[in-house]
Amino acid sequence: MKLAVLTDTSATFTNMPHFDNLFILDIPINIDGTDYVENKNITIDDFYIKMRQAAYFPKTSQPSIGATFELVERLVKEGYDTFIGLFLSSGISGYFQTIQILKTQFPEVRFHFIDSKITSAPLGEMVKTALLMNQQNKSIESIVATLGKLIAETAAYIIVDDLNHLVRGGRLKASNAMIGNLLKIKPILMFDDGEIVPAEKVRTQKKAVKRLIQLVKERTEAVPSKIWVIHANAFDKAADLKAELNTLYDLSVEIVPFNAVIATHLGEGAIGVGFTPVLEDE
Repeated sequence: MKLAVLTDTSATFTNMPHFDNLFILDIPINIDGTDYVENKNITIDDFYIKMRQAAYFPKTSQPSIGATFELVERLVKEGYDTFIGLFLSSGISGYFQTIQILKTQFPEVRFHFIDSKITSAPLGEMVKTALLMNQQNKSIESIVATLGKLIAETAAYIIVDDLNHLVRGGRLKASNAMIGNLLKIKPILMFDDGEIVPAEKVRTQKKAVKRLIQLVKERTEAVPSKIWVIHANAFDKAADLKAELNTLYDLSVEIVPFNAVIATHLGEGAIGVGFTPVLEDE
């Protein structure tokens, strides 16, 4: 088996070794008519500047299926016969459905397109797990089964400053945002079967963070997990949240930034907490 792992630029990687068989597909971010890809033609700092100055809300689009086809065609010629695809949740992006067409175009190849139902650091952790297991000569069946366990127990909670980013990007129902904005409610959002939905409605940012900390505690007691505090250009908020988690519960937490793809939909100032379960052999 010669395995290639495909993902997209919504994934965030931490402590990631180099893998020759990892291939990352670009999710373009359109700001006032120009497409950008983080770390290719825009930095994360410049992205936030452009987003603040934009005449219209930035938008993202799916990776190019044509470019994906060309990549897979090249890799097949190089001897890759098995592919794992882990992408931005199908509840947020249609790419998971779009890429299924490759199965008919390359019938000789084994494709395992797996709905991550998540994004950011938890998605990056799934990708890293697949690559490390392959490096350890684990079977494709074992890798896919382990990814299924990770996905089933992965979760994330998010607090955003402005719900309109999610609504305009089609990632949250307008009715949910209207209620929150009109009543000055600060909802705690969560991934539910791959979609972003309100988990709880809290009156203030302070109370929302306090409740988020309680949810983290409940979560980690039920499922021992790797934990990330993730932020959209809100490091101070993230650092405060990490400090409280460490002080109250002595949890090991890593701070990572949302990449530009996810920050486009959450808006500047968002913070979140992501989890993946600790595997038995870790």
